[in-house]
Amino acid sequence: MADEKDEALGATYHRGPVILRGPMIPSDTTTGNLLAPEDSTDWLHMDPWRVLRIQAEFVDGFGALAELGPAVSVFGSARTSRTDPLYRAARHVGRKLAEAGVAVITGGGPGIMEAANCGAARVGGKSVGLGIELPHEQGINKWVNLGMSFRYFFVRKTMFVKYSQGAIIFPGGFGTLDEAFELLTLVQTHKVARTPVVLFGSEYWGGLMSWLEGTVLGAGNISPLDPELVVVTDDEDEAVRVALSGIRR
Repeated sequence: MADEKDEALGATYHRGPVILRGPMIPSDTTTGNLLAPEDSTDWLHMDPWRVLRIQAEFVDGFGALAELGPAVSVFGSARTSRTDPLYRAARHVGRKLAEAGVAVITGGGPGIMEAANCGAARVGGKSVGLGIELPHEQGINKWVNLGMSFRYFFVRKTMFVKYSQGAIIFPGGFGTLDEAFELLTLVQTHKVARTPVVLFGSEYWGGLMSWLEGTVLGAGNISPLDPELVVVTDDEDEAVRVALSGIRR
């Protein structure tokens, strides 16, 4: 009787690990659907497809940087001119980091980023640029010898945090502030290992630090900042020394 019932259901259709019989057998095939022409391209802008693009960016980023070795991120304004003393300071920092055998990671753009990449590349160091797709960006600067452009800010920031053991933050705007506070938040909440953060330029950062240690701390919204975690300096060599202190030799 059981055999007769099985025969009544007809042939067996396999779709991956799923078994289908009788009225459950589809009229199309997975391969046929894949190869069929699409009249609409709306699917390119749907969330499931975006998830795949995000996944691909993570895979590409991890693959490109997995064997980078010890690294320090250098953040700062894209608007800093090549005649600005801060440009010279960032170039010096990039050179010193590279001479210490440490990769320099920047956002890959002009200004402070270009200066740090230039300093590292000129002495044969690893000069990394992690760019971002923006309407006004000019692409990866010419001093990058390992570069990648990202669609998504959060994927890019993950790469900075995952592959850097220290950060030197030069004066900058919203993007620089975003990167600084993102890193400090992750350290404060113990989401990442202890990471030394250097704020370069006491005059520029002094007001922010006074506000944090006065108004914000006074309101009970943060814990006291560890003086060994956040260092404000005008000395390029001290900035490098502090940033390197997070790297195990």
